[in-house]
Amino acid sequence: MSNNLPRMRMTGRQRRSQLIDVGRGLFAARGLDGTTIEEIAACAGVSKPVIYEHFGSKEGLYTEVVDCEFHILLDAVNAALTEEAKPRVLVERAALALLTYIEERTEGFRILMRDAPPSQPEGAFSTLLSHVTARVEHILSDEFSRRGLSGDDGAMYAQMLVGMVAMTGQWWQDSRQPDKNTVAAHLVNLAWNGLTGLKKEPELQSEP
Repeated sequence: MSNNLPRMRMTGRQRRSQLIDVGRGLFAARGLDGTTIEEIAACAGVSKPVIYEHFGSKEGLYTEVVDCEFHILLDAVNAALTEEAKPRVLVERAALALLTYIEERTEGFRILMRDAPPSQPEGAFSTLLSHVTARVEHILSDEFSRRGLSGDDGAMYAQMLVGMVAMTGQWWQDSRQPDKNTVAAHLVNLAWNGLTGLKKEPELQSEP
């Protein structure tokens, strides 16, 4: 009796998911330009027309991969910022959400940091940071007003805070030391203790 059982045929949704997974790995390793449609097809065990049928082109598949990773990370950070908590705790949770995403979906993060898809010419990671900055601006503006500082400065400080977290995340992607909880704690230590001592009208100490 033969042991060669017929392989189960994938549904359209299963095939699409498989191609996205294969594309994610190749795009993370080689980038959009360094990956060919032939390589994707070979790794997925399909013919090139199957990829065209689902995504229209290599760029179409790349856009789908980026959109998927974009929303996974954005949803994670949004969830961290939406829960009821003090502003400092919200910043901690948002930093941890980014570091956890990097830890668990390293390929996805590499892709978000790389080539911009046609749907987001300014860059997927830059687009995501803009969304997050808007949320943080609202939180900081309320906190500044509560402390008697200018709520209008919240937008500027939100850029600084999100930029600091993002740059640290890029560094941690490769180092992975110390652990993410320690990194998040140090991030918030710098950010929040700095915010605690803010002056209403800061001045440069050096001659302009």
